[in-house]
Amino acid sequence: QVQLVESGGGLVQAGGSLRLSCVASGSDFSIDVMAWYQQAPGKQRELVAIITKGGRINYSDSVKGRFTISADNAKNTVYLQMNSLKPEDTAVYYCNADVVIGGKGFRYWGQGTQVTVSS
Repeated sequence: QVQLVESGGGLVQAGGSLRLSCVASGSDFSIDVMAWYQQAPGKQRELVAIITKGGRINYSDSVKGRFTISADNAKNTVYLQMNSLKPEDTAVYYCNADVVIGGKGFRYWGQGTQVTVSS
């Protein structure tokens, strides 16, 4: 079993910045991929950014150039630096991890952290 705990959400004015963190904890697991998703009210959950164990990174078109995903593998932590925030970035942000436990793959989600961008 792996737990993901996000932090760093909050209320910020348009043009401002926030840094989200997500820590994975548990025993005897390894992380293959970690990602951030956003879910705005009334909308489906959408991928924002993804980083693989090998360091490959991808972003959604809506955040390219504004958001940066990074990871500290030693701490099982992934970060999302969000700059030049827009009101349309308002959403609950979820951390996601694809992990291997005992040779089997599992996917876990965090509880989400609210990001609100005021105009």
